[in-house]
Formats: sequence, C-alpha cells, structure tokens
Amino acid sequence: MSEKISRRDFLKLASVGAATTAVLTGCGPASRYVTREPYTKMPEYTYNGLSTYYATTCRECAAACGLIVRTMQGRAIKVEGNKGNPVNLGKTCARGQATLHGLYNPDRVENPVQQGRAKNFATEAMTWDAAVQVVADAFKNNDPSEIGFLLGMAPDHLFDLVSDLAKSVGAPAPVRFGVLSMFESRATLSKAAENLLGQSGMPFFDVGGSDIVLSFGANFLETWLSPVAYTRGFAKLRRGDPKHRGYFIQFESRMSLTASRADEWIPILPGTEGLVALAIGRLVAEAKGGAVPRAFASVDPAAVATQAGVSLEKLEHAATLILDAQHPLAIPGGAALGQSNGLFTAEAVLAFNALLDNFNQTGGVYLSPLAPNQDEYHRPASAQEMTDFIEKMKSGAVKVLFVHGVNPVFELPKSLGFAEALASVPQVISFATFPDETALASDYIFPDHHGLESWGYQRVVTGTTQSTLSGAQPVVSPYFNTRATADVLIAAAQSAGGKFAEALPFADEVDFIQSKLAGLVGQEGSFLAPEINTFAAYFQQHGGWWKKDAETQVITASNALSKSLKVAPAEFAGEGEFYFLPFVSPTLAEAGANKPWLQELADPTTTVMWNTWVEINPETAHELHLENDDVVKIISEAGEVEAPVYVYPAIRPDTIAMPFGQGHTAYGRYAQGRGANPADVLGQHFNEAGDLAFAGMRVKVEKTGVKKILSRLESRIGVYGEGMGEEH
Repeated sequence: MSEKISRRDFLKLASVGAATTAVLTGCGPASRYVTREPYTKMPEYTYNGLSTYYATTCRECAAACGLIVRTMQGRAIKVEGNKGNPVNLGKTCARGQATLHGLYNPDRVENPVQQGRAKNFATEAMTWDAAVQVVADAFKNNDPSEIGFLLGMAPDHLFDLVSDLAKSVGAPAPVRFGVLSMFESRATLSKAAENLLGQSGMPFFDVGGSDIVLSFGANFLETWLSPVAYTRGFAKLRRGDPKHRGYFIQFESRMSLTASRADEWIPILPGTEGLVALAIGRLVAEAKGGAVPRAFASVDPAAVATQAGVSLEKLEHAATLILDAQHPLAIPGGAALGQSNGLFTAEAVLAFNALLDNFNQTGGVYLSPLAPNQDEYHRPASAQEMTDFIEKMKSGAVKVLFVHGVNPVFELPKSLGFAEALASVPQVISFATFPDETALASDYIFPDHHGLESWGYQRVVTGTTQSTLSGAQPVVSPYFNTRATADVLIAAAQSAGGKFAEALPFADEVDFIQSKLAGLVGQEGSFLAPEINTFAAYFQQHGGWWKKDAETQVITASNALSKSLKVAPAEFAGEGEFYFLPFVSPTLAEAGANKPWLQELADPTTTVMWNTWVEINPETAHELHLENDDVVKIISEAGEVEAPVYVYPAIRPDTIAMPFGQGHTAYGRYAQGRGANPADVLGQHFNEAGDLAFAGMRVKVEKTGVKKILSRLESRIGVYGEGMGEEH
C-alpha cells in the first residue's frame, strides 16, 4: 500500500480496534507524532460530541497504572483506569485523576529557553534546532566521564535510552532518584530481601489474599510503592470473603490515613517497630511449640513491650490473632524504615513472615517478577548515593549535567547541599515540563511533553504477580512547543557524530521504543503478535503487555529463619524534646502541588487544604500553651521551618508530624509560596542501607506569637470547643 496517512489518522483509527490497526501498520511511512489538534474541520470519520478513548500509562508516580483517557474533538476530558492492566484493574487514585491539571496547566514551560541561573526565570526563547545543538555541543565538548545524567522514576524507556548511551560512550551510568522512593526507603526494603533471602528484587505483600495484616509503619493506602494496587488489595481484605472480614492492625507513632482504616492502631515509640515484630514472632513461635527460630531467640516480649511503650497484652493479642488466621501477613514500611535501624526493622518483619511460612503463598510475600523486557532489578539511588553524587558535583568532576523528571533542589534536605553543588556545575540542562526549583537553577530548559502527550513504557516493579510492561502513547497533540527528551537526545547524538551517533542509531523515540519491544514479539501474553508492527499496534491499543499468569521468584523461608538478626536500637539526631515525623502528603508530594484539584482536596485526616501544618497532641499543645492555627517554629540541628498548629489527638505526645509536599519557592502559581518544606530540617543521617533516616530527628518547638488560620473542612467548634462563634 503506497497511500500515506497522518499519525493523527493512524492513531485515531487505531483506537477503534485491533483489526483496523493491524491492517494500517502495513501502510507507507507516516509522521511519527500526533497532530490531534482540537478540530475546526472534523475529519470524515468523526462526529461532533463523539468520544474517542486511548490507552496509556499514568506518570504521576512510578507505579505504572494503566489509564483510559477519554478525548473529544482533540481534547482530553476525562481519565479512568485501564481494566486490563494488572496493577490497577481499572482503578485510579486522586493524582491519576488530576493528571489533566498538569496537561492544561497554565505554568508549563512552553518553549526551549536559555536563562541566567539567578534571574528568576528571566528567559530567552530558543528554536529547537538551537536547543539540539546545545546538547550536541555538550556531548562533543566534554569528556564522557564528565557528563552526568540525573533522572526521575519515570519514564523507563528514557532511562533505558540514557543508560545505553552512557554505556556506549563511556559516561557514568545515569543516577535515578525519586522523592517518593526516598520516603518509601526502597533501598532498605530491597537490601533486606537480599540480606535475608539471598535474592534481589522488590517484595510484594498480598494484602488482598490475607485475612489478618500487621503493618509496621507501612502507609500502603497512601503513597507507598503501588498505592492503587494495595488499596484494591485492602478492599478485598475487607470484602473479599462474605463470611469473614479481614483484620488489620497498624503499629506507628502517628495515626496516618492507613492507620485510620485499621481495626487497631497501636502507637508505639518510634524506632521500635522491628523489635515489636520480633516480640510478636517470639510469642507465635512459643505458642506453636518446638524450638524458637534463631532470628527470634534473643527477644524478650515483656522487655520489648516496655521499651515500645505498649502493654504486653497488646502484643499477646496480636499473636493470638496471627495463630487463628489462615493467611497472616506482616508489612514493613514508611517511617519504620526511615530510621537509623530501618534495615534491621525490614529484616525483622521479613523474618516474621518466614516464621508464618507465607512466602509465595496466597496472602503472603512474593518477590515481584521482572518486567518483560528487563534483565535485572534496578533500584533508585538511595539518599547516601545521592550524597556521593553531590560530592562528585562539588569536586568539579561533572562538567555538564542533564536533569529530567526530578526536582532535587526542593526534594532533598538542604543539609545535603544539592543546590550549592548544582551551582558548581559549569553547564546544567533541564528537560522539565514545569518551572520547578531545579529547572530555575539550570542554564537551559528544553521542555519535555506532558505524559499524556508522550510515547513510552514503564515497568511495573511491584503491585502484581504478573510480569507487566505498561505502555504510553499520546492521547492529544502537544499544546505547546515542547519536544520529547528522547528525540532531543537522539538528534543531538547524531549531530555530535562518532560514538554518540553509533550509540543511538534510531530515527526517533518511537523507533527506539520498538527496538526494546522487539524481544516480546511471538511471546504468549496479554496478546500475541507475529511481527513488530502488529505488536506495536496492539501494545498501543491494550496499553501495554503482560504475562497472563503469575510469575514470581521462589523464596526459601529457611534462609530467613536460620539467620541471627543484629538487633539495632534506633538512634535520633539532635537534642530536641520531640521526635519529628515528616510524612508524605497523599496527594501533593512529588508532582501534585501545582495541581489545584489536589490542593483543594482536603487532607483525609485533618481536612486541611492549600497549606502545611504541624500535628501536635492535645496534651503537648496544652503544656506548650498552643492552640489550633498558632504558628510554631520547628528547630533541628539542620535547620528550621514555621507552620501553623493542628491539634491532633491521634499522635503520641512525644511526637510531632508535618506533611511533605508544600513549601515550593517555584513550580507555578498553585504551588509557589504555600506552606513549608519539612525536608529543610532533616540532617545528613542514613540507615545501613543508605536510605535517609528521615524519621530519626529530634526537634524543638517554639511558639512565634503569630496566628495563621488554616483552611479546613471540619467544624471549627470541634471536640475542644475552639472557635465558638467564629466564621471562616
């Protein structure tokens, strides 16, 4: 067939059905990129008011949930989950729903620009030809060993392209970091699996298949690892068996959103989560009879109860529930791993699961399968590794730095010195879609498309036992003069010539993606295709490719039970009176603060909107003569921040908490100048796996004498009679 068709027409028809796309892939060459502008003259095969749906992948976090986006006359108007995707099975979270507010955000970077780093986004527009030449010159004029790449957690196809480029030319491997992965302590969880089980990978906890869950700090109903998948699992725990409602106990010092959904919240002392897990395990082992496994032999449950600030009866009650259950499960995560002894805690909870003999069992623990086009598990950089990279930048070893999908100026603690290190790099090139803090500290911003305007794929790291590769395609035409970062790098590499051109011998981004999908052709999975063009068409239509059946790594429980765990008490930095607990906002962290839908969405536990707050126990507030809306100063050895008080009864009196997500100094009109960033008071403290000990600080609280009324939905009369007669 010699007839040429536009990419718009090709993909418009592709959405109709697989048969149509299979036929059209035999057509002659077409433009690679979508030109689905809002129609002024309707194509003959479309109708006014008729919706068209496209399958793609959400990029609001790295969980790789599948989306179905409803478009009408070239505009995306509604997002829903892809029922076929094994991760989310048709569900989405609030951040996924709000992705349209990123697409239509008025503060997007509209053109490639050159800027002075200290000019507060005073920019000079450039052409894309000039932008590509800047990147090509950076390749040619610097030794490959002095080129740095700093990438976020999505998309994976860009990480693969940069990895291939770096390996081919002799540049250092790209550093990959995400603020959610920092608060999830991914390095700790994967290191614990490696130490205890002798295998690499990310554990997946089958909440939906269990009948009792003990969670040690894991906020799996909020942002942890794969929140939609875990929320689905939790719903199944509660409603999956009409004859039995699953039971859930949460051990943590503050009642999080996850804890608020528990049958029991047990507020233990921060840093004692691993000891509590071993103590309950010891009680279970003794009740079963026989020799107590080595991992639990040195634990005294009564002493642990005293140390954790909980009654022994509570631990015995949990052990009894475990003994009566058919599919018990224990989960480590959140602040429990963000301690100096976080690695011990993760190992202790995994050992507890080994005692329960639930590895590779329904309602138990699995090691998540590798994605279909993945040879080994690649975890993101830990905070310690980021610190090492920062020192490399400061030393002058990085002459040019490319940044994509991450905002470390805002996300990393100031004490790590990333902003100062960035200033010492001679040339910084950002591919940011929005003018965030790191982009404004760069020499150039070459804006990438929004995720709904982009091609790509994302590997599923956890959330399902099916090996899954989620696919992305543009659902609308790019609204601004943006360009895919992969296309910029490919064009620049070919312009630079030599080994750079040899490293990326592709026509464009789509050509590279298809080269990475070629190995899946002919394999049994969610669909079967005989050649790459047909496979690519089905990949777009289905929103990815996945194995039909579960495919996990085999875990041997005896390895975990035979090891003696190094019991490590938590160490806290600073001399303040209170334990400091920064927690991740369920909606605003990483990429949410610039979306008004998410700013307006009330926090589930406090109902606060558009601001940051400090949670303080009523007893503590009374002692400090504090009331709601009093602005306090939080002081640590690393820094200080100010925020209004929210008197919160569901937190220990010796602990104060702040949400992470606000406090931007840039990032657009909806994010800038709102609230405070709790990362500013965190120091350079890490656990044995290299993750940040973000929950391992002590702080002081000082009253400033200022009041700032928090916007919140709940009644201001409240349970303490505050604000009687006030209207806000």
